[in-house]
Amino acid sequence: MGGLSMGQAFVQAPEHRPKPTVTEATVIPLIDLSPLTAGEAAAVDALAAEVGAASREWGFFVVVGHGVPAEAVARATEAQRAFFALPAERKVAVRRSEAEPLGYYESEHTKNVRDWKEVFDLVPREPPPPAAVADGELVFANKWPQDLPGFREALEEYAEAMEELAFKILELIARSLNLRPDRLHGFFRDQTTFIRLNHYPPCPSPDLALGVGRHKDAGALTVLYQDDVGGLDVRRRSDGEWVRVKPVPNSFTINVGNTIQVWSNARYESAEHRVSVSSARERFSMPYFFNPASYTMVEPVEELVSEEAPPRYNAYNWGDFFSTRKNSNYKKLDVENIQIAHFKKSVAAA
Repeated sequence: MGGLSMGQAFVQAPEHRPKPTVTEATVIPLIDLSPLTAGEAAAVDALAAEVGAASREWGFFVVVGHGVPAEAVARATEAQRAFFALPAERKVAVRRSEAEPLGYYESEHTKNVRDWKEVFDLVPREPPPPAAVADGELVFANKWPQDLPGFREALEEYAEAMEELAFKILELIARSLNLRPDRLHGFFRDQTTFIRLNHYPPCPSPDLALGVGRHKDAGALTVLYQDDVGGLDVRRRSDGEWVRVKPVPNSFTINVGNTIQVWSNARYESAEHRVSVSSARERFSMPYFFNPASYTMVEPVEELVSEEAPPRYNAYNWGDFFSTRKNSNYKKLDVENIQIAHFKKSVAAA
């Protein structure tokens, strides 16, 4: 990807191009999870209330005091940099295909515009249970690069730490909705979670292209590690402006995905976000996409539905939804990318 030239496929429509200046957000909630280790009921309730407010108002928050070992993060980021520093032919040897959607890829599309990045995707559990495969024809087997010592071990260790953190946050979200703490856990028994390693090279025209175009995450939660370069922008609900998420040392950025928006019956909302690129510096990030089992029917949880709060969404199958979204990321489609808005009930029907 080092030799990538700025072609028309990367150019965003004028209304979606990044402005030269983006507000840097100090207002995106910063939540310290360290009280969880003590486990005092009042402290846990207070944390759940913070997570609930952040999920309602922003759909994004930053966590510190999360308990993820710094050494595990350091090993994973070293492995990531080592992989992307490989010669192109070594990376292409583990390139993904439509039938085998894991591995290296340098031609991602978001909303039908090519992203300025290269990626490596892997699943934390290999092989996943047969029921967790979203489509019978897809092969979800990790393509580990050969002759890259410690790469697999570093990422498997990181995946374990991410899962532990994701379940902690899932429990806080359940509590914040006055649900049983483990109410949402069962959806993840045969999870379709995956990890993406992102590399955004310096871009000659950062005013025309984006590392990732504007989008909302389809799954339940995204747990993101980003380096100190910055570039993640979130659309602020109050005024629609793009706000830069300032990198905080030893933190993870959490965003609520469409699945939690539906489970919460729209009490919480998945936020639109994008990645801007730099002409001077490369950037690395690692999102952990925490996704339910493919057989999950995603719909508002029954405890949050009543006569006063009728269901806002029709049920949909996660595996089908995820497969369609994956295909639209893979290549340019002639149809609109599938969104949860397609499953929203009309006001009249509600």
